[in-house]
Amino acid sequence: MIEFKNIYKTFKTKDAEVHALQDVSLTIEKGDIFGVIGFSGAGKSTLVRMVNALEIPTSGTVTVNGRNVSELKGTDLRRFRKNIGMIFQHFNLLESKTVFQNIAVPLELEHWKKDKITRRVNELLKFVELEDKAGALPGQLSGGQKQRVGIARALALNPEILLCDEATSALDPRTTDSILELIKKINHELNVTVLMITHQMNVIQQACNKVAVLEKGQLVESGRVIDVFGNPQTETTKGFIRTVINDRLPESVKKYIQEYTKPQKVVRLRFDGKNADDPIMSLAIKETGVNISILYGTVTELEGKVVGFQTVQITGDRLQLEAADRFFEEHNVPKIEVNF
Repeated sequence: MIEFKNIYKTFKTKDAEVHALQDVSLTIEKGDIFGVIGFSGAGKSTLVRMVNALEIPTSGTVTVNGRNVSELKGTDLRRFRKNIGMIFQHFNLLESKTVFQNIAVPLELEHWKKDKITRRVNELLKFVELEDKAGALPGQLSGGQKQRVGIARALALNPEILLCDEATSALDPRTTDSILELIKKINHELNVTVLMITHQMNVIQQACNKVAVLEKGQLVESGRVIDVFGNPQTETTKGFIRTVINDRLPESVKKYIQEYTKPQKVVRLRFDGKNADDPIMSLAIKETGVNISILYGTVTELEGKVVGFQTVQITGDRLQLEAADRFFEEHNVPKIEVNF
């Protein structure tokens, strides 16, 4: 649906050049809720604005539905943009217009007939659960209600792609949850591909099936959310994940591990729908002869599945430890070795 290939973006100022993006390549498949996360200045907004040609890459190509976005001009570009909805952090509503009128703006610009506009706006009001707010002004709405109006307006022309630029950053946690549920509903029921940018890892955790991590304009990690959470490769990603999953061992446990003199391995195991019902620990002990001590455990939800992580100490002789490695591999239990 969307492909970024070797994207570079440089902004030139009077005194310097700013390299906002450096050799970024990503593929978003149809039906994804794809999250891009990074700190401020990582290049997230620049990247997402390239999908609808609000920004043009210095080099590289952005392809949407098989079309090179940079080559689109005039009427072709305007027609192309109708297929892409966009929602913003600060809602961007017209304060002097009612909820109904705000949602109707894209339809009026496309010269829809009045009866069709009324029918479409009422459909959207029902979909975003704001039927009783049609005549209200934005100043009379809560932040979550304003964002629902923004979402309804973005859906007015039945887009195939929805871009979310920090869409929940101005909202409280409970309201954020409700907006993320609405975005998942849009994805599932309307078959809309969603590209979200955020600096909040809980947004990625709750809504996305894939994620990319940007740092200082560079792509440092990407993949399925469950895999990135289960085996983060960079300190940046680990830092984001710790905001929702605390995997830091107490210092006393670290000291015990470091002072342990017999053969051992400390690994982090992941349990999901494929292996959660099996008595993995007891089977591993029985079949390989190792001892297993659970040091830390946590449970979370990723991609709609309950996923458990356990950090364990495995002890035994060299052959037993090798047998334990084979056991976890044969039983499809993903693991990573923990180093101190």
